[in-house]
Amino acid sequence: MVIQWYPGHMAKAKREVSEQLKKVDVVFELVDARIPYSSRNPMIDDVIKQKPRVVILNKKDMSNLKEMEKWKDFFVEKGYYPVAVDAKHGKNLKQVEAAAIKATKEKFEREKAKGLKPRAIRAMIVGIPNVGKSTLINKLANRTIAQTGNKPGVTKQQQWIKVGKLLQLLDTPGILWPKFEDEEVGKKLSLTGAIKDSIVHLDEVAIYGLNFLIAHDLERLQQHYKIDVNADAETLEWFDAIGRKRGLLRKGNEVDYEAVIELLINDMRNAKIGTYCFDIVQDMSEELSHDSNN
Repeated sequence: MVIQWYPGHMAKAKREVSEQLKKVDVVFELVDARIPYSSRNPMIDDVIKQKPRVVILNKKDMSNLKEMEKWKDFFVEKGYYPVAVDAKHGKNLKQVEAAAIKATKEKFEREKAKGLKPRAIRAMIVGIPNVGKSTLINKLANRTIAQTGNKPGVTKQQQWIKVGKLLQLLDTPGILWPKFEDEEVGKKLSLTGAIKDSIVHLDEVAIYGLNFLIAHDLERLQQHYKIDVNADAETLEWFDAIGRKRGLLRKGNEVDYEAVIELLINDMRNAKIGTYCFDIVQDMSEELSHDSNN
């Protein structure tokens, strides 16, 4: 499943980020706490370069907290300032401002030494679509400014937003890379709603998510659907059990597999089964080692 999807407005967004970078003091890189690594834009490091960075792991309420802490340690080792928030419910947002102050401390100390007057921290928010940028901005500003939506690609243009006396935010449209060579990354992005369902094979996404739950949270999976299926059972057996238990049947008492696929994805996407981090640090050691060497 090699996904190729690069709308013109995203190419424009990447160019605008590069142009606006000189105007900001710090970059807020927003990622999905359920996939802290897979929801990062591989091109963003080349664009941001050495600019101070606060990595905001959003949707922490939907992630596995122990695994998420490992990712925070990973970002600290890279020299970033990670914070975990739940923008939708306004939790931990004060940590964003605190991290911005830490990230820009040296710069503002230099400005103070030159006799420059204190001013607000100018931050640019970047991230792939549907990680919650607009929701975060609205919560930080305590008013509805940025347009929100539950589908990718809502933010279409840049805008400056004042947040109290200490922060000025520059929102940017979501930037997605040209294609996903790694099929697993594409499935994770689809499973968390970062890419449109119309451009992926949802059966592959559902099977990927199901296998993840079988490997990492079998008992909860069985309890959620009230079924007794062995871990080593074939995928079709799982689909049949879930479909019949939930009454997802076609004429002739046959299981409606499309409905089962939709149910599985919806339940995982909305944390109805449990809270998960689909990026497992231990399983990605080789990839992370390569990242650290770049």
